Amino acid sequence: MAQKPSIPKGTRDFGQQEMAERNYIFETIKSVFRTFGYQQIETPAQENLSTLLGKYGDEGDKLLFRILNSGDAFSGINYDEYKVEGTPDGYNSKALSLKVCEKGLRYDLTVPFARYVVQHQNEISFPFKRFQIQPVWRADRPQKGRYREFYQCDVDVIGSKSQVNELELVQIVDKVFRLLDVRVLLKINNRKVLTGFAEICGFPDKVVDITVAIDKLDKIGLDNVKAEMKEKGLTDGAIAVIEQILQLSGTTAEKIASMRSLMNGGSASGLVSETGLKGLDELEELFGFIAAAGVATQVEIDLSLARGLNYYTGAIFEVKALDFPIGSICGGGRYDNLTGIFGLPDMSGVGISFGADRIYDVLKGLDKFPKDLRSSTKILLANMGQAELLYVLPIAKSLRDAGIAVEVYPDSSKLKKQFDYAERKSIPFLSINGETEMQAGVVNIKNLASGEQKSFAKDDIKAISDFLA
Repeated sequence: MAQKPSIPKGTRDFGQQEMAERNYIFETIKSVFRTFGYQQIETPAQENLSTLLGKYGDEGDKLLFRILNSGDAFSGINYDEYKVEGTPDGYNSKALSLKVCEKGLRYDLTVPFARYVVQHQNEISFPFKRFQIQPVWRADRPQKGRYREFYQCDVDVIGSKSQVNELELVQIVDKVFRLLDVRVLLKINNRKVLTGFAEICGFPDKVVDITVAIDKLDKIGLDNVKAEMKEKGLTDGAIAVIEQILQLSGTTAEKIASMRSLMNGGSASGLVSETGLKGLDELEELFGFIAAAGVATQVEIDLSLARGLNYYTGAIFEVKALDFPIGSICGGGRYDNLTGIFGLPDMSGVGISFGADRIYDVLKGLDKFPKDLRSSTKILLANMGQAELLYVLPIAKSLRDAGIAVEVYPDSSKLKKQFDYAERKSIPFLSINGETEMQAGVVNIKNLASGEQKSFAKDDIKAISDFLA
C-alpha cells in the first residue's frame, strides 16, 4: 500500500500563487531596507549548539531543534556517566543530548548575526548595517499564526549606541506597512525600565521572572500574571508596585513622568532605580526623535511590553496589525552584550524582525495582495499547428528579449483548452495566429479582460510591448 504523502506539523507548502504573494512581501521589505543603507547577508541553517544555547532563556532553549550527529551518534557512550537518581528517565538528559547533538537549527537570525559579526569583524566596517531574510525553526506547538518553520526578515545595525538607529527602525516599520497598505500599532518599551520594575519592588534578582510573567499579560490577563509572580516568590507588596506601573494611563509624556516619579522613590517601597531612570531618559529621547521625524504610523509606549528574549538591554519594539486578529507581526530591540558572548565586548546593536508568515496571513485575510500577482506571464501564444508554432517562436524570443514574460502553449490542442489554460493562470493576453496572420506577417493579440483585439507587424516589438503594458 502506497504511503500517504504528508509534511511535518507546523510547516507548509507554498504553491506558485503563494510564492508570488510571498515574494511581493519580501521584495517590498527588501526595497525599504536598501533605502536606509542596509545590505544583505546569509548564514547557515544550522549553527553549533554552543552558539545557540543560553541566548533565549530556558523556555527558548527548550524550543531549539537539535540535529543528531551523523553516523551512529549513540555509539561509544558510557551511559553510566549520565545516570541521575530521581529524574523521570534516570538520566541527565540535557547532558546526554549535548553528547549526541552538537548542532541545531537556528532559532532566530539575531544570534547567528552576532556570531557572524565577531567571526568577520576584520572584514566589515562599523557601524555595520545588514538585513537577512531566511527561515528559522522552533519546536513550538503549532497553532493559528504559529509555525515550526517560518521566515524572518531581520534588519540590524551594530557598532553604534545612538538612538538614531532606533528611529530608523521605526521609520522602516512605518514605510513597509504603508507600502503593504496595512494599519499597524507600534509599541515601544525599554528593558532598563523593566529592570527598574524589579529594583523598586525590592526584588532585583527576579527581573527575568517578572519580565517573563509580564510578557504574557495580553494572553493570560493581569490576575494570572500576578499569580505567576507570586509563585516565583514575589511578595504581595512587590506585586502591588508592579500592578501600579502596569495600570498607568495617559499620553506617552504623562506615562514617562509618572514612571519617573515611581523610579525616583515615589512607589510604596520608596526605592530608587538608577537603571530604570536611564531607561526612561532613553524612551523620552526616542519619542522626541519620532515626533521630529513625522512618523505617520501609530506609536505608543507600552510599559507591559517585555519580549522574553534575555539579550535585550535597551529599547524593545512590537508591531501588531490593527484590522486583523493575530499575534505580533514584527518585533525587536537593542542588545549591548550579545557579541561579548563570542569574544567581542562593547559592541552595541539594535534590530527588528518582520514575521513574513504572519504578515502573509494578514495580507491574505485583509485581501491586500495586488491583483496582478496572480500570474507572471503577460501573454500566451497559442499553438495552432507545426507551421504556426515555427512562426510564433521567433516572436516569443523577441518579446522575452524586451523583458516581457511569454508562454508558448506546448501542444497543438483545441482552442478552448488553450483559452482555459490562460484563464486558470490569469494570463491577460492571448495571441492566436493562423494561416491568414502568417501570410500577412502580423501578430493578432486579444486582451482577455476587455475583449479588445489588435494586429501588429510581427517585427514591431515596441508597439506590441506598448499594447501589453
